[in-house]
Amino acid sequence: ASASYELIKRLLDLIVAIIGIFFLVILSPFISLLIVATDGLPIIYRQQRIGKSGYQFKLLKFRSMYRDAEKDGIPRFAEENDERVTKVGRFLRRSHLDELPQFINVLRGDISMVGPRAERPELAQQLEREVPFYRARLFVKPGVTGWAQINYHYAANVEETAVKLEYDLYYIMHRHIALD
Repeated sequence: ASASYELIKRLLDLIVAIIGIFFLVILSPFISLLIVATDGLPIIYRQQRIGKSGYQFKLLKFRSMYRDAEKDGIPRFAEENDERVTKVGRFLRRSHLDELPQFINVLRGDISMVGPRAERPELAQQLEREVPFYRARLFVKPGVTGWAQINYHYAANVEETAVKLEYDLYYIMHRHIALD
């Protein structure tokens, strides 16, 4: 993509993120109360993710799963009706309110508004071994949302991840402000 595209994309990211931060500030007290009332602290979940060129960062989200959802330490794919998700978490996920803190990641430059989803390093390593061209997703910044999220549901296994990768690769090869 051209330098002008990258500049315009970053400016749009900043504008949308500033608007998103406004909603984050307004809704945080209510969302925080719901999370604390149903499953205690912490409110914000910080999870290691992998971004452009393998850059690792902490993705911020409102916590939607029970504390110690992966007690055994084994990373798992999120599923459509994941039993690890709290009742409040289900609402937050359906409404995408759990993703409001990601506007902070956009402001920091960790992610963009549009791009492939940032994956956990452990799952990314597994997928790179099992899905051809999976690493190509790292050519661009990950996004809060993207072509694969809009056109496909949660990927709960390697086969579904391969399908989502087709959408991600389409986006990467055809990136343009109109597509964003």
